[in-house]
Amino acid sequence: MSKILIIGATSTIAEHCARIWATQGHEFFLVGRNPERLDCIVSDLSLRGATKVGKLVIDLCDFNSHQAMLDAAERGLGGLDTVLIAHGTLSDQKACEQSVALTLREIETNGLSVIALLTLVANRLEAQRKGTIAVISSVAGDRGRSSNYVYGSAKAMVTAYTSGLRQRLQKSGVSVVTLKPGFIDTRMTEGFSKGFLWVKPADAAAIITRSIDGGFSEEIYVPYFWFFIMLCIKLIPENLFKRIKL
Repeated sequence: MSKILIIGATSTIAEHCARIWATQGHEFFLVGRNPERLDCIVSDLSLRGATKVGKLVIDLCDFNSHQAMLDAAERGLGGLDTVLIAHGTLSDQKACEQSVALTLREIETNGLSVIALLTLVANRLEAQRKGTIAVISSVAGDRGRSSNYVYGSAKAMVTAYTSGLRQRLQKSGVSVVTLKPGFIDTRMTEGFSKGFLWVKPADAAAIITRSIDGGFSEEIYVPYFWFFIMLCIKLIPENLFKRIKL
């Protein structure tokens, strides 16, 4: 039985991960900003078999609240085994191009708030010399594209940070899993046209939970075929890539 902290627990992918873990009888502490949605998830996980479910409503862009939130989670669960960081927003690229304030807010939400949390979580798990940190980044961070480079820049920051963190923590017995989803059919992407590359959140969650439970400490593409897609995209020379609409 694991003690799992989920930050951004009301996101679609995080909720589906929690459903899988609940059937295994794990204990949870859920953090999100929507109290009504959080209450629904708490009730659902209890019905599915979770042995304990605590919760806390906070704005994760309030960096000063992070330490107290982690303290509350650790007290509520009696320790931490796994921390999944899953919060974020899908940036409106065109709006960001016209607004410095909006661009910085998106970078703060999708990049800086994650890094602030990782700094504190890493120190706690390093001190106990065990545990798993899992972070949802994105394939969008592998290469900047005109359609979403603000969002992609924030995710690239997270990917680079977790890469260094993984090297630092490996000697302490702490796993760091960077999860890089492609196109997932979630509430955040409901306005997009869906094609053959899109997958359901339950399928993405199955890959994510297997990766975390399996003790992996690496970058995981979700689904796995995105590794090959992004490898091809990264190999395109810049003088050609800048002429391609992606």
